[in-house]
Amino acid sequence: MAKVTFNDDLCKGCGLCVNACPRKILELEKVRLNAKGYHPAVCVKPEECVGCTFCAVQCPDSAITVER
Repeated sequence: MAKVTFNDDLCKGCGLCVNACPRKILELEKVRLNAKGYHPAVCVKPEECVGCTFCAVQCPDSAITVER
């Protein structure tokens, strides 16, 4: 099983990773803000991650790490 982690302090909530995910398991936080005032991305169904790395490749801030 793959593991996706986000560096909340680097995430600016652009949503590129959310759109890139083929499994549609990523979302932007609806309530919580990071230190910069953005809604960071989060994986809502980590057990469904296949480790494709599409999210990490799309992230302009290198805020996403995918481990297989």
